[in-house]
Amino acid sequence: MMTDLNALTIADARDALRRGDVTSLELTEACLTAIEGASALGAFVHNTPDVARDMANAADARLKAGEAPAMCGIPLGIKDLFCTKGVASQAGSGILEGFTPEYESTVTQNLWDLGAVMLGKLNMDEFAMGSSNETSVYGNAVNPWRRGNDDAALTPGGSSGGSASAVAADLCLGATGTDTGGSIRQPAAFTGITGIKPTYGRCSRWGVVAFASSLDQAGPMTKTVRDSAIMLSAMCSHDPKDSTSADLPVPDFEAMLTGDIRGKVIGIPAEYRMEGMPAEIEKLWQDGTAMLKDAGAEIRDISLPHTKYALPAYYVIAPAEASSNLARYDGVRYGHRAKLAPGDGITEMYEKTRAEGFGAEVQRRVMVGTYVLSAGFYDAYYNRARKVRTLIKRDFEQVFEAGVDAILTPATPSAAFGLGEMASADPVQMYLNDVFTVTVNLAGLPGISVPAGQNAQGLPLGLQLIGRPWEEGDLLNCAYALERAAGFVAKPDRWW
Repeated sequence: MMTDLNALTIADARDALRRGDVTSLELTEACLTAIEGASALGAFVHNTPDVARDMANAADARLKAGEAPAMCGIPLGIKDLFCTKGVASQAGSGILEGFTPEYESTVTQNLWDLGAVMLGKLNMDEFAMGSSNETSVYGNAVNPWRRGNDDAALTPGGSSGGSASAVAADLCLGATGTDTGGSIRQPAAFTGITGIKPTYGRCSRWGVVAFASSLDQAGPMTKTVRDSAIMLSAMCSHDPKDSTSADLPVPDFEAMLTGDIRGKVIGIPAEYRMEGMPAEIEKLWQDGTAMLKDAGAEIRDISLPHTKYALPAYYVIAPAEASSNLARYDGVRYGHRAKLAPGDGITEMYEKTRAEGFGAEVQRRVMVGTYVLSAGFYDAYYNRARKVRTLIKRDFEQVFEAGVDAILTPATPSAAFGLGEMASADPVQMYLNDVFTVTVNLAGLPGISVPAGQNAQGLPLGLQLIGRPWEEGDLLNCAYALERAAGFVAKPDRWW
């Protein structure tokens, strides 16, 4: 009997399940036990142990019958942004309290169809708005990593903080995340795991609570690059219910992991050398560059000149789309409704419900979004940001047309910071966390964060690779080469 089944990778668990060395029920029980003992991490917010056991038993029957896809029997955590039939789906918000969908998101349905097991729903920033998981109605998710001997609680990143924490702490074998401006890649970097945001349109957005519809994309958060390849193949599909879903065949991404990147051209963008970037991040980037060169890649200096406009453009476009997407939460149809005073009309109901139901950060972004879309400011802000977005996309297109296969950048401007250390500061300080990641969403490109080293305090640091559109397999292979060269195997010391 193997020990610590919850610590297995998806690939190792799949092989063990197929050999009959372990059952899905045993894997699932190991994860459920780990979740029970990890309440201090605040990662799981709606537990579904009975559902998990039923799904595991069904997966074991499939495995016995001998026709088992790769994800069959694999226990997963699901970000609270994905609608799961009959299971609370609140998007980390008070306004959706009591909402249990009558339908399943396409991405989760794809996973269940392949026999994967749902352990429960994971913590996240409210409506995916945040970089530290401190805007959640459930309270903070906590990073399993600590700084040296310091026991201050650190952020797991956001908005997919619960997903990152759960995977890093071995509470599940993998988790779903979503990424609108870095919400898969930044938490993956902060917790020493792998996270990929696929090309916009590769995963269906149907049944995923919308934040900014032209930027949102679901992806896997896993312990290794191989696991991300396996899980991404399972999550992707063409979906007629999502008009932006691409009608393209989904390759077997795992089969493309050769580790051979000889002759690949890796671009190093000058504009990502930010002023005041910690020396540790700069060194990690140089080390990663050297690793890819040693693996046979050609390193090329490139320019992405509109990079400096990415954050301001993102923080106009994303709130604009959010203000329109969040208009539906009005207390009329579902979720929270405020108690009204005699004589209150529909306007008072809207105002009171939204004031009570939305947290401060969501209110801030809805107001910013409504402002930039308002008659007098539409051209000055929203239209200008859309034009800038086109220029940013063109920067990438020109680099790829010139023969670059992938681009290497830091994933985050720092290691994980303490909970509360930044939240009280100017919100713009928090928004700067997305400086390396938002360009990828604005251009609709695939991006992956790979753990590549640790800082002086022992915290994980990630590097980001950005790929050509629809070439996730090639991107994953570059990431696989980087992962092998970096040899990151550290795990957080168990304190929870």
